[in-house]
Amino acid sequence: MESAFRGTCPDDLNVIETCLSAADAGIVLWPFHKQRLLSTCDRLGIPLDMGAVESAIAKVPTDVDRRVRLTVDLQGTIAVACPEAAPIADSWTLTWADETLMSDDPWRGVKTTERGIYDRARASLPDGIDEVLFLNERGEVVEGTITNVFVERGGMLLTPPLSSGALPGVLRASLIDGGRARENVLTPADLEGAQLFVGNALRGLIPAHLRK
Repeated sequence: MESAFRGTCPDDLNVIETCLSAADAGIVLWPFHKQRLLSTCDRLGIPLDMGAVESAIAKVPTDVDRRVRLTVDLQGTIAVACPEAAPIADSWTLTWADETLMSDDPWRGVKTTERGIYDRARASLPDGIDEVLFLNERGEVVEGTITNVFVERGGMLLTPPLSSGALPGVLRASLIDGGRARENVLTPADLEGAQLFVGNALRGLIPAHLRK
């Protein structure tokens, strides 16, 4: 186990992958989910049977679009839940989070159940707000509670770098890999009046705007 996590993992910790299983198509962006899952389990020292993971994923029904939540606990036990996916809104309204993320917090770089700061923010979303965006200790834009954030500039999507504290999101990784996005440090001023998107692997890119 990496020194950054040694002795800090709660006994009930789970690694999470939240995926879209598209009707008659299976898991969207699975290679990126697989890569992140392998990396996270390796960083946390969790034994992972990828064959068992893929066998479990293969059993997800493909009759309708489904929200697949794959979890792996500290012992490597795999669980999969796959309820029908909820409809996605045409656009989201954003505001700023009250709490600040620390860019050097190692937990920001892994997707796990150790996400209290995000859960608190989602539990207290103001009326009419779909997502809140976090800043780090340097005043840089980081991410939302369940999404990465993107600013369109000159036909390119700019997204905060991992060094700002952003989660290596699967949609984010696929957009960077495909040349549609690149990392760029962003400040709140960069978001004012800009074409904004938030997104994740489950929901795709969602047009968004900041509430004044």
